[in-house]
Amino acid sequence: MRCLIVDDSEDFLASASSLLSAQGLEIVATATTGAEALRLANEHTLDVALVDVQLGEENGIELARELAAAAAGMSVILISTHPEEDLVDLTADTPAVGFLAKSALGATAIRGLIG
Repeated sequence: MRCLIVDDSEDFLASASSLLSAQGLEIVATATTGAEALRLANEHTLDVALVDVQLGEENGIELARELAAAAAGMSVILISTHPEEDLVDLTADTPAVGFLAKSALGATAIRGLIG
């Protein structure tokens, strides 16, 4: 499974990349901004993008919409340090296939959301 991770924290990108790679996902690219994520999604064939809801000063939910529209066939999963119940109103009306708390991030959980 080919994956893009989008988060404004370089430390999280490194940790998540290492964890998910060890669990069998192919981390094709990481991005810290929406513009970078959109460029990478257009350059690579991806199965899934993990997008932080709070992407610094950018809106991760809006980026999820843009990525879903830009990259046909790619699933988007929203991620956050906040629990899902805190974000239900924000994430319900998105093209994302699901939500994962960063503490629950793992290849099995990602595969479970994509089906």
